[in-house]
Amino acid sequence: MIPYIHRDISWLAFNYRVLQEAKDPNVPLFERLKFLAIYSSNLDEFFRVRVANHRSLLRTGKKTRTSLDFEPSEILTKILKIVNAQQEEFSKIFEKQIVPALKKTGIHILRRKRLNEDQIEFIETYFKDNMLPFVQPVLLVGDKIKPFLNTGSLYLALHLNDINDDKKKSQYAVVKIPSEHLPRFIELPSQEEGRHDIIVLDDIVRHNVRELFPGYDILDSYSIKLTRDAELYIDDEYSGDLISKIKKSLNKRNVGIASRMVYDRQVPKEMLEYLSQVFELSQYDKLPEGRYHNNADFFKLPNFGKEAYLDSPQPPLPIEELEEAESIFDKIYKKDYIVHVPYQSYNSVVKFFEDAANDPKVTHIKIIQYRVAKKSKIMDALRLAVKNGKQVTAFVEVKARFDEEANLIWGEKLEKAGVNVHYSMPGLKVHSKIAMVRRLEGEEGMLYTYLSTGNFHEDTAKIYSDIGIFTANPKLTSEAARVFNYLETKIRPTKPFKYFGVGQFNLKPMLIDLIKNEIKNAENGKPAKIVLKMNSIHDEEMIQYLYKASQKGVDVKMIIRGICSLVPGVKNVSTNIEAISIVDRYLEHARIFMFHNNGDTKIYLSSADWMVRNLHRRVETMFPILDKELQSVIIDLLTIQLMDNVKSRYIHYKDNNVYRKDTTDLPMRSQVETYYYMKRYMDKKNNKVTQP
Repeated sequence: MIPYIHRDISWLAFNYRVLQEAKDPNVPLFERLKFLAIYSSNLDEFFRVRVANHRSLLRTGKKTRTSLDFEPSEILTKILKIVNAQQEEFSKIFEKQIVPALKKTGIHILRRKRLNEDQIEFIETYFKDNMLPFVQPVLLVGDKIKPFLNTGSLYLALHLNDINDDKKKSQYAVVKIPSEHLPRFIELPSQEEGRHDIIVLDDIVRHNVRELFPGYDILDSYSIKLTRDAELYIDDEYSGDLISKIKKSLNKRNVGIASRMVYDRQVPKEMLEYLSQVFELSQYDKLPEGRYHNNADFFKLPNFGKEAYLDSPQPPLPIEELEEAESIFDKIYKKDYIVHVPYQSYNSVVKFFEDAANDPKVTHIKIIQYRVAKKSKIMDALRLAVKNGKQVTAFVEVKARFDEEANLIWGEKLEKAGVNVHYSMPGLKVHSKIAMVRRLEGEEGMLYTYLSTGNFHEDTAKIYSDIGIFTANPKLTSEAARVFNYLETKIRPTKPFKYFGVGQFNLKPMLIDLIKNEIKNAENGKPAKIVLKMNSIHDEEMIQYLYKASQKGVDVKMIIRGICSLVPGVKNVSTNIEAISIVDRYLEHARIFMFHNNGDTKIYLSSADWMVRNLHRRVETMFPILDKELQSVIIDLLTIQLMDNVKSRYIHYKDNNVYRKDTTDLPMRSQVETYYYMKRYMDKKNNKVTQP
């Protein structure tokens, strides 16, 4: 049996790296809070999707369809054990580190029993004026009254007694905490200058809950939250109206089967058993947490202008050659350009579409929409282009998880504007990140493309590290045109792709051939090296090829942010494979694949990770970097990341998530170094432009 880590166990190791950032005292205080929020948000989605899937398998008695079969009960048990330990550490980080650190800055998170008279009066008035319509108190009566708990919503579970009941029999109730309607953190009046007192919304409900149950003694209250299965179960994608089926499934998402109930770990055993019975929860559905849930709300904790406790600004670097050009196409015609967000500005990408919309020579615009900002200048430019007589085509992937509704809305807006919209393909997701413009130049016209590792999303371009290129190289633009032709006509291309690797056609075989070439070179005594940067690797066959490469002497370096089912460092299996993960202020999202190729280095950027879903069930695009200057830049960027000794951790079969250290005393934080590298690169480019 080959060494292999279950994808969900590996994912939990990744999420722990996020938690490591929250407990790192070198990270600014409010950034540590942000990482607590990211950890919690990640975990919510994990339970709504992955754990819900295991629960479904457990109910049906099925295993996963792979040679590496597992028992769902075994995986669920491991998941809950790991998450329980992480949640305990989460609570300690918040209570023992974050709360005291906030106090030192003058920010005090107060519980209700520590309020003064003015503050008590304030929260009682606030409750009556703002919260009463939303709290929805319900007395639980065994099997007779079972309130429906909204997925992700916060509730207080109450232990109470009827004051007229001589036997003082325990009764239970639930009350909603209306965090969907009101801020989670409420500032309290404070008479001390420079002091900021805050109370969590939950504790305002706790204080006032007696008003909701006259005639009862409230013995105690504990917070709970239910999350539900978020999978869209579509019986048949191949017949009928797929979009209509997706819309119907979206309506059912928030009423799916419970995949988790989180509860205050102080809940008495008897009360927990009662709640489990009422809400029909099994042993795999319950997860203890601290006093508060929905900790993704830490994103919204006010910082009262304390900028010193945030990351220092890194303003995106403008690509002046493109952003200030009269026509961006005149520049791209002459050479390729790299766009490395968030270090470089995304304005040039927006300008690509805006110039296309207004340029009288442009006849066609094509784009793949996977995730898009709610307010998007790019989408606005597409609608303007139609008004200006362009033929605009957008492929809208509606099955992008948790963006389905937003993509449907944008698709309908584009259709109303006159854009030719194509929607999801049955059985596949379209995950490519490419756009193309056709311009009247010469006899046949000229194609310009933007090829990227990230979505056309102006908001995530500020926090996701992605790389894109502008090119008019016909070797690349012609193959991009064939991808669009397939998406629009659903007719498989008869001519094979030569430069692109495209999911459903040649992507996986092309990657395997590239690995085999390095193996062959190693066997012939030639230098052989592979550097892979991606979000996740899970595909068993690809892992086996990398193991074989390691055994044949190929030097394999990997930078994996998230899931890594491959196990580096195992004797006689993966000795020559070293893997690190970088978690820092920006989310590492770029996919870069570099193959030594006996000195004639091949570099590819891609939309695809090496997951089963990417390599088998999606239309992905991998494209080569043909420009020698851009090749050099990307090699430098990879080198900087491989040298990181501040924010990189080893992925290793023994010392997993141990921070990578080296023999130098010089700290190398790759995301900081990358910013200044790109700044030097841009300054040099600007000097070249201004020279006579």
